[in-house]
Amino acid sequence: MAFNDDHPLLFTQIHFWVFFLVVYLFFGLIVARGRKDADGGLDPTHRVLRNGYLFAFSLVFYYKTSGSFVLLLIFSTLLGWLLGIGMDRSMSEARRKVLRTIGVVVNLGVLCFFKYAYFFTDIFNATFGTEYSIAMKIFLPVGISFFTFQNISYIVDVYKRRIHHVANILDFGFYTAFFPQLVAGPILRADQFVPQLYKPFFLSRRQFGIAVFWICNGLIKKLILSDYLAVSFVDRVFDNPLLYTPFENFSALMVYSLQVYADFSGYTDIAIGVAMLMGFYLPVNFNSPYKAQNPTDFWRRWHMSLSRWLRDYLYIPLGGNRTASVTSYAVLSAILLIAAFRLKNFWFTIVVCMVIAMVLLLRFLPAAKGHRKTLGTNINNMDTMLLGGLWHGSSFNFITWGGLNGLGILVYKWWKDCSWRIRLATLAIVTIALTIFRHLTDSPLLNLLAFCTQVLLAGFTLIYFIGRNKNLSTLHLKLSTCWAVLITFIFISFTRLFFRSGSNLDPAEANEVAWNTASRMVERIGSHWNLSQIPDILSNYSSVFLLFAFGMIVHWFPTRFKRRYRLWFASMPLWLMGVLVVVMAVVLYQFVTADLQPFIYFQF
Repeated sequence: MAFNDDHPLLFTQIHFWVFFLVVYLFFGLIVARGRKDADGGLDPTHRVLRNGYLFAFSLVFYYKTSGSFVLLLIFSTLLGWLLGIGMDRSMSEARRKVLRTIGVVVNLGVLCFFKYAYFFTDIFNATFGTEYSIAMKIFLPVGISFFTFQNISYIVDVYKRRIHHVANILDFGFYTAFFPQLVAGPILRADQFVPQLYKPFFLSRRQFGIAVFWICNGLIKKLILSDYLAVSFVDRVFDNPLLYTPFENFSALMVYSLQVYADFSGYTDIAIGVAMLMGFYLPVNFNSPYKAQNPTDFWRRWHMSLSRWLRDYLYIPLGGNRTASVTSYAVLSAILLIAAFRLKNFWFTIVVCMVIAMVLLLRFLPAAKGHRKTLGTNINNMDTMLLGGLWHGSSFNFITWGGLNGLGILVYKWWKDCSWRIRLATLAIVTIALTIFRHLTDSPLLNLLAFCTQVLLAGFTLIYFIGRNKNLSTLHLKLSTCWAVLITFIFISFTRLFFRSGSNLDPAEANEVAWNTASRMVERIGSHWNLSQIPDILSNYSSVFLLFAFGMIVHWFPTRFKRRYRLWFASMPLWLMGVLVVVMAVVLYQFVTADLQPFIYFQF
């Protein structure tokens, strides 16, 4: 049972499933002896035994993934439990605020130390020209962002009296450390999960089948889609982008979007299935995100537990749709100025200063009063996406990724309120300008941007003229939907250039390596394309492209159809379900690589 850093306990290992079978065997014995109280709820003694048992094994699980960092999880658990009791029992509003502030500050402080120490040191050195370094080696605990946010949600919810505090430490420890979702989510909201602590175990025949389906579905996504695509294609291109053609670099970006979705949603599916077998229900974390027709819709479908957490605990406190607070302006200005100091680029610094000056003028000029609400909403949106990017990783490539997504949301909000004539005119002007500058500078980035705007202009022009014909209204609707889905997918995939470039890197070197990788890929994609090479590339990587096409087609299946075959699987006889599971296990074994790939979101 000793911790091995080279072989952490993963859902894709046989060791985990042996571990889970042992846990589930004794769990079954415990719930079989459970009794209900007079009100039909769970008997308190049995509840503590069940939750305490799962809490203990959750600590064992975390030890097997992170070693001695299990002590950090215990500290975070004790802190949240004590503060919750203190806030609920206090009659003083001032004391409640102090306790809430302590909880949020300490949790964020611990997170910042382990996750952002190198990042802040790098910023300080770049700003003041110093050469300070951190003497000790700081390792990032697995899943620290998830259980930190989980504890903050509990502290805030108790403070706002959305829920009562959890009196028993074993019950609360189970909430913070529940092993299926502990290291990569979904993020559990206290007001959603704490009530389940007190409910008796229940698992119907159909729920059992659905739980097995989710587990199988997640393993297929991870081992067949994610790991195979990563090892066979994506990792090779990102490691040496200059060795590959522009088409291969572009394809790697598109394929990575499917890989990261299959990886993260695969983990979530397994977590949901394992939790359901024990009678607990985790929130849905994905809703076919590549069906999204715009960036806003995408973030309603992707990593939904994080998006909702950021909305409720960051976006709304900043002012939400109402107005921008002083904090909103401070966050945006600080991030932009830090980026300017870090990059030390004259033109970027000028642009940053102009943006900050324009924002402040719109905020304080009397003539701009009617636009302040819109301005405030946009600033809060951008702050949320920038800080959401920073949550994912301690380097500027993640902030850039978040900023590009925020920019995409703002552009879409402007775009949907414009007439078709303004849209086409804007695209035409931008396309002409980029084409002129491209010929003047011969920049790969401008080449890429000019080509993208030309494609956008051609596509929107075609859709516009089809829409003018009333007899083609059905065709216009279908084309508009497909075009919007395609453009959104490509945009999201390009933003992930900065996401993938910094993943799985030591924070001390993430900035430089990530920017070098991103710039090299842009250089290759924006250079001359030799179209005659594409057939050979498709042939050499035929299995990769076929698997990518298969994965995207399944992803785009109608939701109703997916629900139908999920229920079909859940309702089949147990013997047939067992046969299918065995067949699936044999097939999965054929795709297992020599070195199992860790889940991407373990690093966050």
